[in-house]
Amino acid sequence: MPILPVLATQFQSLFPNSDHGRERARWFILTLQAIVLPITASRTSNLLRTIATLFGVVIGEAKYYTFMASVKLPWTRVWAVLWRAIPDPLTDGRLVLVLDDSINPKTGTKVFACQRSFDHAAKTNQSRFVWAQTIVTVGLLKVIPALCSKRTWLSIQ
Repeated sequence: MPILPVLATQFQSLFPNSDHGRERARWFILTLQAIVLPITASRTSNLLRTIATLFGVVIGEAKYYTFMASVKLPWTRVWAVLWRAIPDPLTDGRLVLVLDDSINPKTGTKVFACQRSFDHAAKTNQSRFVWAQTIVTVGLLKVIPALCSKRTWLSIQ
């Protein structure tokens, strides 16, 4: 995929040009690479382990969790770079998005990014309000004409 190195370079340029900024940019790219690998579950502990094992970069656990929870990550600019990288995001003149929210139940009081969440899918023997990380995923659905004919594309009007 030739777009990935281009995106990586653009993402790195979003961080400040200081020692700390360059370190964070590197961690950001390593995290994205670990997420893209089909062998890695995208949980923070697994990402940290993958970065150390596959890429040989050892990051202290507390430093990495602080980095992952940082409000200073340039998400607005990251999304702008990603959006500009999509040559034609519309499908039949419409923008088709998928939105999913899920919760990742945890135990303990000092767990990164946790809150009380209502679990609408809880079983009868489970609490409806759980201590969990809330994860929201947004995806762009885009038809790739070479792989999908018009007849097989399901369109919701």
